[in-house]
Amino acid sequence: MTLLNHRLDGQAHGTPLILGPSLGTSLAVWEPQLPALTRHHRVLRYDLPGHGSSPTALLGGRAPGATTVGDLASLVLDLADHHGWDTFHYAGVSLGGAIGAHLAVHRPQRVSSLALVCSSAHFGEPAAWQERAGQVRAHGTRPLLEATARRWFADAETAGSLAGKALLADLAAADPSAYAACCDALASYDLRDRLGRTTTPTLVVAGRDDPATPPSHARELADLIPGAGLTEIAGAAHLAGIERPEALASALLSHFGCGETRTAGTAVRRAVLGSAHVDRATARTTAFSAAFQDFITRYAWGEIWSRPGLDRRTRSCVTLTALVAHGHHDELALHVRAALTNGLTPDEIGEVLLQTAVYCGVPAANSAFAVAQRVLDDALSKE
Repeated sequence: MTLLNHRLDGQAHGTPLILGPSLGTSLAVWEPQLPALTRHHRVLRYDLPGHGSSPTALLGGRAPGATTVGDLASLVLDLADHHGWDTFHYAGVSLGGAIGAHLAVHRPQRVSSLALVCSSAHFGEPAAWQERAGQVRAHGTRPLLEATARRWFADAETAGSLAGKALLADLAAADPSAYAACCDALASYDLRDRLGRTTTPTLVVAGRDDPATPPSHARELADLIPGAGLTEIAGAAHLAGIERPEALASALLSHFGCGETRTAGTAVRRAVLGSAHVDRATARTTAFSAAFQDFITRYAWGEIWSRPGLDRRTRSCVTLTALVAHGHHDELALHVRAALTNGLTPDEIGEVLLQTAVYCGVPAANSAFAVAQRVLDDALSKE
């Protein structure tokens, strides 16, 4: 099977995330967000047919006007199937976002969550897209460069940057028939009467200075999709991720990353501290303490305890020492129990506390031995 050109980044065990490009660009449009998104995700970026390194032949010689967003979405599903991804997160810019919205409507079981960046439920009247398709079939994409630069970038300096020039070069190099076919797909695309049935968790992102899909398009998407979040990025036009890379990365991490980190953190917290403790802490959570509990789960357990650089035995030793140093006796008792769970023996715990006598002080170690003795006696009585 011939597939769309694509690239995989991030650790092999990361959660699958597919990133779709906008019309006229390549997978390079997502380059600025890769360092952030690959921390927890296996990221797949693809080129549209006839864009970047994807073959035009993937469109199967369709007649002018025949290509739909559904056809493009099928090519994306082929990529997911090729890599064995039954479900995946998805983010797309403009046409790439339309592909994601189509999947969320027609194949909701495949899309875990969705981010629509500078996209729309309907990209305007079909006649404008049909006219552009005809012009490109006749004259290629180079005549579009000047007007496209004004749509893509709010700041002329961005258009002249290395990233801006590279993306405009991608537009110039796009196959005219494939670009025109994508215009045909946009001409027939309209999900306004279907998005209300969408159950996929969705974030909508707008560039505040985007003339191609203005913030009103984003607000319409957010109003149509149940529970959708909405973020507007100041100082950004259609390619908001190029002009304001950190702002887009932050929005996507909040949408994709927090859920994954929270899930991983909860699992590690239960494994180390025990489900009974976590259940009690959850039951005691109030509106006042909820944000702190979420912070601990994501940051301490999802980010730090989940890192591969130290095993859990070692992390227990470090944690015990820090708690002794600061005299946090309630937490110390909790983490003595956790140290047993993580494989430390009572003798090894004693060695750690003896070490603290040298560097944290004898009184601190004396109190720590008393706390640990109570925990160990309790654990022995339950054996």
